[in-house]
Amino acid sequence: MRIVILGAGALGSVIAAYLARAGEDVALIARGERAKHLATNGVTITGLDDFTVSVKIVEDPGALNATDVLILAVKTYDTDDAIASVRHMDVGAAFSIQNGVMKNQLLAEAFGTEHVLGSVCMIGGAIQADGAANFIMGNPTIIGELAGGTSPRVDDIVQCFTNAKLASLASEDIRSQEWTKFVGWVGISAVSVLTRQETWKFTADPDTARIVVRIVREAAQLAQRLDIPLMPGAPFFLDQLTALDEDGAVALVQERGRAQGKTAPTFRQSMLQDADKGKRIEEEETFGHALSLAKDNGLSLPTMETCYHVLAGVSRLSS
Repeated sequence: MRIVILGAGALGSVIAAYLARAGEDVALIARGERAKHLATNGVTITGLDDFTVSVKIVEDPGALNATDVLILAVKTYDTDDAIASVRHMDVGAAFSIQNGVMKNQLLAEAFGTEHVLGSVCMIGGAIQADGAANFIMGNPTIIGELAGGTSPRVDDIVQCFTNAKLASLASEDIRSQEWTKFVGWVGISAVSVLTRQETWKFTADPDTARIVVRIVREAAQLAQRLDIPLMPGAPFFLDQLTALDEDGAVALVQERGRAQGKTAPTFRQSMLQDADKGKRIEEEETFGHALSLAKDNGLSLPTMETCYHVLAGVSRLSS
């Protein structure tokens, strides 16, 4: 299977390294100093695994004509330029492992809806100062057909990931999976930037956990208004967070935070990693998009709106 991964950040690097090590035909599109480093030194993984593997590094996407699978792994604010760089390619199937829920529409506009799959990537990682990708959390990548259900092509990609020792699942309802991750992600990501702390610390704290709960509940209201059912149970337990009273929901977030303190004590949200590096953060394509949908559907999300404006200011002042 020919696989092109567009974006050599932590998640793109982890997936490329594992697939390449398993013998898949992988091309990783990177740019600038990152591309030079990977071409010279290979892709190094640390954390849950430790290895270095040679991966085909491509700086000029125009050199690629076709691929069986295209995986979009750039930051959301780079999506338009990234897709434009590969729009000429003959793509069998494309999916995005980005944050937010805008991604499928943008891929469909470029390659046609019939070539786009939905996806949720639950991998946790970070690029270290030495260029290695620190693989912190090995949660699954979930893939499914946008119209619902699975298919032979979904099963093939899931099997490809599984064979490469990357956890992966096929979903019958990928839209609900994507929104479930988004609803959980917005609450955690906003508070991560506001506190500048590892995820377990602010989710275990009663005051910051309360803000997480309020954001998650507002985002869940938006999903409900859009008639998108959210998945119950782990990892976000949205069924409980939306059914319990606020104090009960806060206690649940704190419990999950303390548990993560034992399993992933160093994990910091990707949005916080960008803020720490003085890079632009993804508030517009995530919080901004959600607020636009809410406005179109007559819904007020006051906590999310406040966080959006704070995050927008942080993004401008940090970058």
